[in-house]
Amino acid sequence: MSDAGLSASRPPPRGFSLTLGVEEEFQLVHEDTGQPAPCADAVLAHAAKLPNPGDGSTLHGELLTSMVESATGICTSLAQVRRQLTGARSRLAQAAREEGVRLLALGVRPSPAAPRHVSPSEHYECMHQMYGHLVAETETCGCHVHVGTLDKDQAVTSNNHLRPWLPTLLALSANSAFHNGIDTGYASWRTIALSRWPTTQMPPHFTSVDHYEDTFAALHRGGVLPAGANAYWLARPSRRLPTVEIRVADVSPTVDGAVLQAGLSRALVHTALNDPTTHQHRSRHDDQLLAAALWTAARHGIRGPALHPHSGHQTLAADLARELLIALRPALRETGDWEEVEQLLADALRDGEKPEAIQGQFSREGQREVASWRWSRDAALLPPEPGEL
Repeated sequence: MSDAGLSASRPPPRGFSLTLGVEEEFQLVHEDTGQPAPCADAVLAHAAKLPNPGDGSTLHGELLTSMVESATGICTSLAQVRRQLTGARSRLAQAAREEGVRLLALGVRPSPAAPRHVSPSEHYECMHQMYGHLVAETETCGCHVHVGTLDKDQAVTSNNHLRPWLPTLLALSANSAFHNGIDTGYASWRTIALSRWPTTQMPPHFTSVDHYEDTFAALHRGGVLPAGANAYWLARPSRRLPTVEIRVADVSPTVDGAVLQAGLSRALVHTALNDPTTHQHRSRHDDQLLAAALWTAARHGIRGPALHPHSGHQTLAADLARELLIALRPALRETGDWEEVEQLLADALRDGEKPEAIQGQFSREGQREVASWRWSRDAALLPPEPGEL
């Protein structure tokens, strides 16, 4: 199939800054037992009474009543992303603490627990009816990055270019080694858990906007998506916003991790739009190879092997991350993000080289403490004081 339908994709004007928005999902847990706390409504109501910074950031419920989400407003710089994420985490952490629970920044539930209740909304109830028990046990938390403002053609072009680099973004974020009290042996068990859902996988390569729309319509006709829902691909053109949404990353224990994801994601989109003819042929990778690369990233994170997206040969995930950074240097310089992203990646790779660390995120010992509910300040719980982020 030809990519002729995308050949007219327009790059943004010189000097145009692609916008950013970041969503983070968190679990709520009882501090004394570590069990899920189904009190999202109470925590959000409490947070609504706290001083609002007026920066456009918002707080929401999520799929289950033991989960909450923060979302930035439309940001034009990584500094704005950082401020808004820090403020939102602070408000949620304070509200949770004052409601007698704690906020947990891990990609999956680490301890054994009974299935949770679905949040009371028409959309979530429809999901529950369609997917059954899968919904009640999917307590997964991610970091989603929106990059805009894009028309549909630009969003599809960008999505194609993102595909081979999604495993590297995952490896840098992997933060869910423990599940149900067990060391799974995976850096991101969240990725494995979500693979049971229809379409929660690598997005297809789309040859045109019509191809994308036809695929989306076919999934709905096939009855595997709720009415009005987007496909759950790990990167996708948004149906409600003029953005492409990158959904592959586990939630990060730190704001730094989320900012790194935002900077790399925007640079990937910038590169796709400014030189689409160079990169379109590279985005047509074998789907099985990309699936294998995603599994490898979920299994090993940033400390182990990876599959190179162009050669298909095994390499080191850390080396691949460095290669990505160099490839994105022109875009990062143009967006003004080079120095910060270079430093954030260096920090993540340095932390990831420590034997006790997983890709610069929580240590396995820290996750083990959470799984067995021996709380520690350097484990997965966000700090008790709103300023300590």
